[in-house]
Amino acid sequence: MKKKVNILIIEDNEGDVELILEAFSSHSARLEISVIDNGEDALLSLKCKEAILPDLILLDINLPKIDGREVLHFVKNDDELKKIPVVMLTTSNLQKDIEYSYNNYANCYIVKPGNLPDFITTIKSIEKFWLNCVTYLQKN
Repeated sequence: MKKKVNILIIEDNEGDVELILEAFSSHSARLEISVIDNGEDALLSLKCKEAILPDLILLDINLPKIDGREVLHFVKNDDELKKIPVVMLTTSNLQKDIEYSYNNYANCYIVKPGNLPDFITTIKSIEKFWLNCVTYLQKN
């Protein structure tokens, strides 16, 4: 059996969170999923020394309080956190957001499709790759 994967979803759209959780439900035995709905709480959680660090972060750009750009910048400029893969999962298809994300070492940038069937297909693709193909770092 593969190791347990800790996923942090930083997303303020409850409907999107529910769809993501539903897509990942087939792997629920080996997943630990946390959801945070704003950037400020995400940074507080990631800075907490007692918290278990995620293996993967799904990050929206357009978040309340502190946006996803700032969260990404913080993660990828912290020696402890920068190894965590960050998947930008957002409605923004603006070139400046895409460029910013890759310039700040996002592992990939995915624009959320506008219709339900395509959104589910996209989430299933994320699930397939990040849960079936990727090997994560061992935590000390």
